Amino acid sequence: MPLEIERRFLVSGSGWRVHAGEPQPLRQGYLASSEQGFTVRMRLRADGRAWLTLKAPADGIARHEFEYDLPSADAEALWALAPHRLAKTRYALALPGGDWVLDCFEGENAPLVLAEVELPDAAAPLVLPDWCAEEVTGDGRWSNAALACNPISRWAPATRSRYGWDPA
Repeated sequence: MPLEIERRFLVSGSGWRVHAGEPQPLRQGYLASSEQGFTVRMRLRADGRAWLTLKAPADGIARHEFEYDLPSADAEALWALAPHRLAKTRYALALPGGDWVLDCFEGENAPLVLAEVELPDAAAPLVLPDWCAEEVTGDGRWSNAALACNPISRWAPATRSRYGWDPA
């Protein structure tokens, strides 16, 4: 079974930009999600590539992940049907220690910036860049599915202020 082993971090500052590849606009529609971590998502890139992803919990920070290519017309239809959506721009990052990406969220989740690194195993050593401000691995509030359902613009003012969004 395919596994995704990923750690996630809130990002502070713009030091990541020197490692960033080309921007890749993405739209994600969540067709189903549960608090237990099961999700069915469609993702559509600006270049028309689209795929369906099913995720399910595994052990620790690992998740089962199944991805299937979708025709772009089908993805657009699923986007229209998705009850929860988000948009972001993704950057591949040239960093050691795993496959790094950084997401700059748009709309109701702006100005959130999250970095993710996919690892070969959960115990893999990792040197964190100084712009990785806080690890949020395992905190369900920061999953894309949760952000699609409950974007940061709807979070309590005190919570938003803690992260520097709409400071008092």
